[in-house]
Amino acid sequence: MLRSLKDLERYNVSATDGDIGSVVNFLLDDQRWVVRYLVVETGGFLGGCRVLISPISFRQAEWSTHCFHVALTMDKVKNSPSVDVDKPVSRQHELDYYSYYGYPYYWGYSGIWGMGAYPGLLGAGRWNAAPAEHSDKASGDVHLRSAAEVRGYKIQGSDEAIGHVDDFLVDDETWEVRYLVIDTSHWWFGKKVLVSPHWATRVSWDESKVHVDMSRQQIKNSPEWNATAAINREYEARLYDYYGRPVYWAGSERPEEAQLAHDSGRPE
Repeated sequence: MLRSLKDLERYNVSATDGDIGSVVNFLLDDQRWVVRYLVVETGGFLGGCRVLISPISFRQAEWSTHCFHVALTMDKVKNSPSVDVDKPVSRQHELDYYSYYGYPYYWGYSGIWGMGAYPGLLGAGRWNAAPAEHSDKASGDVHLRSAAEVRGYKIQGSDEAIGHVDDFLVDDETWEVRYLVIDTSHWWFGKKVLVSPHWATRVSWDESKVHVDMSRQQIKNSPEWNATAAINREYEARLYDYYGRPVYWAGSERPEEAQLAHDSGRPE
């Protein structure tokens, strides 16, 4: 199911032995368009600092009570490598983080989560290899962006500006960003539209702009999106058909999970 990142802010995060804190932001992988970390503001046990929590650590998400339960103790989080979440997170920080928690690295692989398509598979220890040795090139510049920063970026169409990024809709299993929610109200009162981040021709971080090869008129005439209703496959199919784009779910819905099963010798 697709979830709004705005709606997930202020969700509580609970360890196996107590509450950690609440979600205040997210770090996005700007190459794969995946939520890599939740930024969590902790309670008194950590002095109110902010820590990173990976979806790999999730045991359960209680959507009705707005709570993420993680398979970590409070001490485990407390003693995790320190990261200044207000500054760019380096690859070395990620290496320290993944080594501390014993997670396999996601970079340097074709799968969006490295050896798996779903962070839950990795959290359950369902991979069949030790983390690979990565060269300096594979462990180079990090590509993590604050969702709070990207929210507000302008959308530049092929002819004119279209609007700005207002929110992100993410798959609650893979944590992929499926759509940017674009606020076009400067031109069409109250209208918001959806655009896949993979349709962007480029992102100008210096100018805080996302460039797309769509005209303002194309965006205006796109299938209407009802923000109060859950997005279904029928709507997505109409959206992709309208823009003449291949659907992301073509073929197997879980190709990387099947590959993981094959590699580990498990039945698919």
